[in-house]
Amino acid sequence: MKKFVPFLALVVLLSCKKESTSVIEIPPYEAVNEDLTSYREISTLNLGGTGAAEITDFDPSTSRLFAVNNGSTNKIDVIEFSNPASIRVVASISMAPYGGYVNSVAVSNGRVAAAIESINKQDNGKVAIFDTKTLAEIKVVQVGALPDMITYTPDGKFILTANEGEPNDTYTVDPEGSISIISTEDYSVKTINFTSWEGAYTVLAGKGMRVFGVGRNFAKDIEPEYITVAKDSKTAWVTLQENNAVAKIDIQNKSIVDILPLGFKNYTLPNNRIDPSDKDNKIDFTSTYQNIFGMYQPDGVSNIRLNGVNYLITANEGDAREYAGFSEVRRASLVVMDPVAFPDRVNLRTDALLGRLNITTTLGDLDGDGDYDQLYSFGARSFSIWNAETGKQVFDSGNELDYKAKDLNVYDDARSDDKSVEPEAAVTGWVGKTPIAIIGMERADAFAIYDISDPSKPLFIKMFATGDAPEGILFIPASKSPIGQSLIVVSSENDGNIKVYKANKI
Repeated sequence: MKKFVPFLALVVLLSCKKESTSVIEIPPYEAVNEDLTSYREISTLNLGGTGAAEITDFDPSTSRLFAVNNGSTNKIDVIEFSNPASIRVVASISMAPYGGYVNSVAVSNGRVAAAIESINKQDNGKVAIFDTKTLAEIKVVQVGALPDMITYTPDGKFILTANEGEPNDTYTVDPEGSISIISTEDYSVKTINFTSWEGAYTVLAGKGMRVFGVGRNFAKDIEPEYITVAKDSKTAWVTLQENNAVAKIDIQNKSIVDILPLGFKNYTLPNNRIDPSDKDNKIDFTSTYQNIFGMYQPDGVSNIRLNGVNYLITANEGDAREYAGFSEVRRASLVVMDPVAFPDRVNLRTDALLGRLNITTTLGDLDGDGDYDQLYSFGARSFSIWNAETGKQVFDSGNELDYKAKDLNVYDDARSDDKSVEPEAAVTGWVGKTPIAIIGMERADAFAIYDISDPSKPLFIKMFATGDAPEGILFIPASKSPIGQSLIVVSSENDGNIKVYKANKI
């Protein structure tokens, strides 16, 4: 099938003088223009119920979709995708020989790589690589503990994993969080940790990073979650979800070169107001509460280069450390509020107001007197855009996702006390000459599309209801699509459905 090819990495050099050369970057436009509001579901495939559809990736060379399936058995389902309107499973790759659950898959140059945790999650995990056509095993290598996400660099030369390193339930074993970098030339592995960053703790914490746990230890308390790689394959950014930060990785030198603390979101501001209660018999984002903040704590992250600047788009889901041996979670009604910061504290602690809100006990006692001067909840109920070099926030969606979910009748008020719609996935791409961001919301069972041509003022396009608890969002640009049009693939872990969406050409 004839396909359109985008202008990839085209650079035009303009020179007035031999010694003075300026560079104009041509964005990777797609040749096919489509109506962003017209995406519609064209097919659904059920892979087997809860846990059966988590993360997907697409191989253009075989027109196959590879899907993580941790339903009744741990496997990767191989899906015929040449006709996206009629998709079907044609084979599976069993993960039983390799360890525990498979957490993520990534495809490049006819190879599919799988991130597989150990049966004992605190032990080192594995990456297994297979041929996308024959499904034959090519290589198995060891990486860090609990590899939660895997990706290839755009040039296909490296595979990266985010090794979360979660503790066991009693918090007696806590492996280091790490990033593994695998060369696809010889499959050598370099796993890098955060030990050398211990001395930066005070400065980073002062800017909003969190390093905490039983016997605080920087390297062990770091929990890498998700990776995005720059188009030039030189730099990666890794979300450190529980830590409320992003790490910057030099891929060639295999080193951590920066950590970007994300700070906190002020819920007092009008466009940030939240519904903090699941027991108030209403969905209300209009009440103002003083000294209430959110920790961004992003899960999914994507990057895009616009007008010569790299930007990160984060889905600010939030996550807590909640184990038998240590838990930071407490209802606001159960903590002592400072009488000056919360003069109406008796009323605020009722279930209809702030009492039901889940907060962290690790932040908020500013003067060390045992009561809370500020309350910090998990996640930011939003997506954000950040300057990838400086870490400066360029945009945050405030409470718009909550409002749009309510308008679509998919907002679940039972989640108001926790993390609301829970933005889980963030994906970027190009439709024609328009850069877009797609945000998946796990608890709203929906995804939203934004035009991010102006990263400081993204334009909401539309929100779409989808499967139950969307875990993965895959955008296939027109240039790589088997039908020459862009496709959105949504995999939902609660119902095991994969849904495919297509837009109308303009």
